[in-house]
Amino acid sequence: MLRQENQVESREFDFTPHDFTRVRKLIYQHAGISLSEAKTDMVYSRIGRRLRAVGYDSFKEYLDNLESQSNPDEWEAFTNALTTNLTSFFREEHHFPILAEHLVQLKTPIRIWCSAASTGEEPYTIAMTACEAFGTMKPPVEIIATDIDTNVLATAARGVYPYERVSKLSDKRRKDFFQKGTGAHEGSVRVRNELRSLITFQQLNLLDEQWALKEPFDAIFCRNVMIYFDKPTQSKILSHFVPLMKPHAFLFAGHSENFLYVSNEFHLRGKTVYELSGDKDAKSGTTPSRGSVI
Repeated sequence: MLRQENQVESREFDFTPHDFTRVRKLIYQHAGISLSEAKTDMVYSRIGRRLRAVGYDSFKEYLDNLESQSNPDEWEAFTNALTTNLTSFFREEHHFPILAEHLVQLKTPIRIWCSAASTGEEPYTIAMTACEAFGTMKPPVEIIATDIDTNVLATAARGVYPYERVSKLSDKRRKDFFQKGTGAHEGSVRVRNELRSLITFQQLNLLDEQWALKEPFDAIFCRNVMIYFDKPTQSKILSHFVPLMKPHAFLFAGHSENFLYVSNEFHLRGKTVYELSGDKDAKSGTTPSRGSVI
């Protein structure tokens, strides 16, 4: 207890249990993220950076101003600060042979949505998989990559990474899909333009009432995202997905996510790969109407 008290006393900013409760409430209302009570130090560290950046002396002052002002830039910074972005190329690799097999069986053009693009590794992996499946750098595939965090989207759009991020890829994939930096850029790689041209990056909050997405998709990736939401929020997002999926579409989930306990709109096709429930819709070839956009 003495160590914890000293830790609190040594903090740069006033940060009370009530402040922590307010942060949890605000991020849940704004982004659907459910922070556990164990995240106190994480919240202090990340939001503390915002206090330094904007010149506040306490969390109360910062949160009061955040709530009282309609400042989309600060709300964006607040959300970005509390968003966790852990990703890598070909993460959960078992999904991509399934995706490749799925793609070559579809009518073209093909649309894929990566709903949590983070710093870009996942959508670029999807693009690489499409190129390999069709044997060309210009496959008939359009990829929409979205994220709530505008900072990581900027990194993704640049497509520049430290070499160690691609070091575990095969020599062929590094050669086919990346350019090695030289001179001042030594130690970095850049995604080839052909790959980048397959992807459109845009900001999207999965909690928004309306999404700027109209045409249905042949595949949706929503991996390692739902773990940050409670079950009512998960259910809402899944119901949002239904009208955006073609009858044959696949929904890819993270290794620790199970949608069967949240929604009856899907059934399991393979390891953390789902498709729409209901033989009637699949036979008719129409987009299911069971789910409504909330």
